[in-house]
Amino acid sequence: MKAVLVRSLDDVAVVDMDPPVAGPGEIVVAMKAVGICGSDTTPWYVETKAPVVLGHEPAGVVAEVGALVTAFRPGDRVVVHHHAACGACRFCRAGEDVMCPEWKKTRLHPGGLAERVRVEEAAVARDTLRLPDALSFEDGALVEPLACAVKAARRARVGAGDAVAVIGLGANGILLGLVAKSAGAGPLVGCDPDPARRAHARRLGFDAAGEPGRDFSEKVKRASAVGADVVFVLPTAEEAVLSSLEAAGPAGRVVFYSPVEPSKAWRLSPHSLYLRDLSLLFSYSCGAADMREALALLERGTVRAADLVTHRVPFARAGEAFALARKGGDVLKVVVTF
Repeated sequence: MKAVLVRSLDDVAVVDMDPPVAGPGEIVVAMKAVGICGSDTTPWYVETKAPVVLGHEPAGVVAEVGALVTAFRPGDRVVVHHHAACGACRFCRAGEDVMCPEWKKTRLHPGGLAERVRVEEAAVARDTLRLPDALSFEDGALVEPLACAVKAARRARVGAGDAVAVIGLGANGILLGLVAKSAGAGPLVGCDPDPARRAHARRLGFDAAGEPGRDFSEKVKRASAVGADVVFVLPTAEEAVLSSLEAAGPAGRVVFYSPVEPSKAWRLSPHSLYLRDLSLLFSYSCGAADMREALALLERGTVRAADLVTHRVPFARAGEAFALARKGGDVLKVVVTF
């Protein structure tokens, strides 16, 4: 079979690999659509994994079921999660799946960007979802990134009437805004230096979108005189972090959403943060309950691939998908199709 091997972001190639075989309790899924995540185009993050077959936003059709599998059959349309928690440890009982000791031990084989993918028994049992016929495979490819936004909104305790600011208006930033809005939050203000991305945010329901260092703070103050109740920050540069802290109002919750390079450090002045009683939170990936809630949001039409996916690239030209996703600007969400 064919798979996309990433040796570096400048060396992405379609290669031949042995096709996977389903073991007991496992399934093999023929891929139909795989989203390109922001982490897939982050140089330091990719370097820690390369050479690797990436792709953790997959949707496809069950091609093979192993012995003991009764919940799925060949032909079923599915969304699969790349990790699966045990469901029983203290972290799982607390809803913190990603801290489960079993979570990172599981993965997709060889990775979503392959013609066929083997799904381990734990993921088949606890974190593989049927994709309703009313949803497209591109919708299915949004379940995992949307689930990450669902988890972040839950950690931030987003509620009705909360003023929400999002710094960084790529696909993930817009998903965060849409999830917040679905929880009744508003007004919703975005920040991004790129006018095309600000336009995407306004098109998809943000009340305002400003530029960092210019009118973003002003737009937040117009939305809420005391500052935002919740701030989601996606860029990891220090200036973006400081901007997020300035945008937060009294007792505000600031959520850092993106993986941060191990060597990176931020210089924070805690005096004002303490007096404003801010909560600084991090949100890493998502769990099984978040995946199910994300699928429900897609079924309700809260999020639609038709609105968010701007570029579709055939699997044979997957290298172009990585280049597009790194481009930014008018490129919002890139999906590889099979």
